[in-house]
Amino acid sequence: MNASTHSAPGCETEQAARRHTAITLWFTGLSASGKSTIACGLEQRLSLAGRAVVVLDGDQLRRGLNSNLGFSAADRRENIRRTAEVAKILNEAGLTVIAALISPSCEDRAMAREIIGPNALREIYISTPLATCEQRDPKGLYARARANELPDFTGISSPYEPPASPDLRLDTSRMSVEDCVLQIDSLLKRDAGLPPS
Repeated sequence: MNASTHSAPGCETEQAARRHTAITLWFTGLSASGKSTIACGLEQRLSLAGRAVVVLDGDQLRRGLNSNLGFSAADRRENIRRTAEVAKILNEAGLTVIAALISPSCEDRAMAREIIGPNALREIYISTPLATCEQRDPKGLYARARANELPDFTGISSPYEPPASPDLRLDTSRMSVEDCVLQIDSLLKRDAGLPPS
């Protein structure tokens, strides 16, 4: 028995409209830079505005979908590839995606943009300085990396390549989470041709 892949009348138009407005906001930055905190605040704001949003958090992905991956260059690349493929599927279903991953390699981020689509991805660089991130160190990871307990730790024993021209640059050592959320919301409204709040 063959399953039909045809949509009901009107569904294709609705799906196309949702895909047109769906976007992936790709947060990149060091560990403890504020990616997940901003993602949570933005998700709440967009959800209250009636937008369907999914957060793809790097830590959560590594506990589930990407739990078999380590931190070698090849594994990091596969982590990004899988996340980008999921984001693309969610965008095609009409969902806005907030992907919050360290994603330290320019080449890997370019791959994510290619998978998701150049017009469907906005790169948000959380540019909080290393010193601030290390001072926060909520999970004690920087301390462990300094003690040589964590090889390939981004910012300490493994490089982070900052984006050359991100769509938005946010520094949580200088801006509140609320201000960061408002900046991203304004970016989305500009994309949609709407006036800022």
